[in-house]
Amino acid sequence: MARFIFITGGVVSSLGKGLMAASLAALLQARGYRVRIRKFDPYLNVDPGTMSPYQHGEVYVTDDGAETDLDLGHYERFTGVASRQSDNVTSGRIYQQIIVRERRGDYLGATVQVIPHVTDAIKAFALNETGDVDFVLCEIGGTVGDIESLPFIEAIRQLRNDLGRGQTVSVHVTLVPYIAAAGELKTKPTQHSVRELAALGVQPDVLVCRCEQPLPESERAKIALFCNVRKEAVIPALDAKSIYAVPLQYHGEGLDEEVLRAFGIEPEASPDLSRWTEIMERLANPEGEVTIGVVGKYVGLPDAYKSLHEALVHGGIANRVKVNIRWLDAELFEGEGDAAQLEPCHAILVPGGFGERGSEGKIESVRFAREKGVPFFGICLGMQMACIEGARNIAGIASASTTEFGPTDEPVVGLITEWMSREGLEKRHFDGDLGGTMRLGAYDAVLGGNSHVAGIYGAGLISERHRHRYEVNVHYRDALEKGGLVFSGMSPDGALPEIVERPDHPWFVGVQFHPELKSKPFAPHPLFASFVEAAVRQSRLV
Repeated sequence: MARFIFITGGVVSSLGKGLMAASLAALLQARGYRVRIRKFDPYLNVDPGTMSPYQHGEVYVTDDGAETDLDLGHYERFTGVASRQSDNVTSGRIYQQIIVRERRGDYLGATVQVIPHVTDAIKAFALNETGDVDFVLCEIGGTVGDIESLPFIEAIRQLRNDLGRGQTVSVHVTLVPYIAAAGELKTKPTQHSVRELAALGVQPDVLVCRCEQPLPESERAKIALFCNVRKEAVIPALDAKSIYAVPLQYHGEGLDEEVLRAFGIEPEASPDLSRWTEIMERLANPEGEVTIGVVGKYVGLPDAYKSLHEALVHGGIANRVKVNIRWLDAELFEGEGDAAQLEPCHAILVPGGFGERGSEGKIESVRFAREKGVPFFGICLGMQMACIEGARNIAGIASASTTEFGPTDEPVVGLITEWMSREGLEKRHFDGDLGGTMRLGAYDAVLGGNSHVAGIYGAGLISERHRHRYEVNVHYRDALEKGGLVFSGMSPDGALPEIVERPDHPWFVGVQFHPELKSKPFAPHPLFASFVEAAVRQSRLV
């Protein structure tokens, strides 16, 4: 039977609960345990699919087509365990299911209430699909004391009673702020946060204390005394040089051992952390560096491209180089533009996105990369912009555009209204709902036998994750290929373009899917490893 670790946060948000959960799972994995990580999000959106990246960062997509919180990306990158639809739930999804059941009459005339109906639904979600793992880590979004998270806290209180104390452990992540004027770390916010959580019926077993200065033994002892935990279970968590140093740092402070002891498990052999020491050795001792320009529309918030950022770091790990990312607002290159901003870049990447803003700047960035022979990588909308650029500037289709931005006489990119999925034919309408209506999740692509990408993958059939409503119009294939833009990857039925490339260019690839979602520090995605390798070659030419 799986054991459950419930992770809450206090005092302030953005303390790194997701990274802590991912790191703890990685440490348990290194001890030979099977793990699964889940995220409970208190907001009322059914999923983050319709939320602006500025509101909630990137939307992470799973193989089975779920649009989820970006923390699931951390979970996958640190453990290699593929996330599923059942690993992320929001209040909105819980309430939606309950209201549908109530309208159907499933509650047999009962008054539907938060307790027991909402809490029962949360508990059912936590327990679902856990028979094949040793530990399930459940992260509760938000901060203890928020109204929104109360049903989730109550649900984990009930679960601790339902499963028995030996089957559950509570880990609370909190803040120990440093007051510069006093020259002291202050433990009172942590004490209040733990008191708030205990008042809701959940007594933490382990405290993870985020702090900017080393936590003295005296303060550690004070926290333990006032918060009713063992001193050894008060785990300092200082800022790390890299997120990939966090598992090693937490292990050094004894986090994994304390969690196991809280379950009554006495740790035996030390964990195998060679994977993480190798990653940190490569990050700490690069043999060079490259600059990659990312031309996007959400560059003001790095979390909007979290997986992309990490995949580029992974490409650097694979090539033993430091990757310097130059975030560039696509609107810089519209109109007269400022192409000089791209000159220092050894490679250019145009990522996915939605909407017309910045699109002309992205097209100009593609043109710059093509004409200057700079390695180019287009992802999702980036591939579509590469096709429009090729249509306009080489194929002679001056009015080439996408129907995403409005009516056009030359729809090189258009709304995808039907496609074959695992469940059969999927259909969409242009004025349908926005939420959950894209082509989502893992789909196969067939690669051209002598193509550049087939050589990169070392395979003729691949599976990658998608998240988009618009596709390159296959009817323009001949015109684009005459201009040198080869369709080197297609859906198995030949209807949907998946990859384009320019064989006469040092490195020019556009993909309709999101390869960054499957990259890991210990298994960099082959496209990102090859792209960074091309940037290294470019750096030696300039």
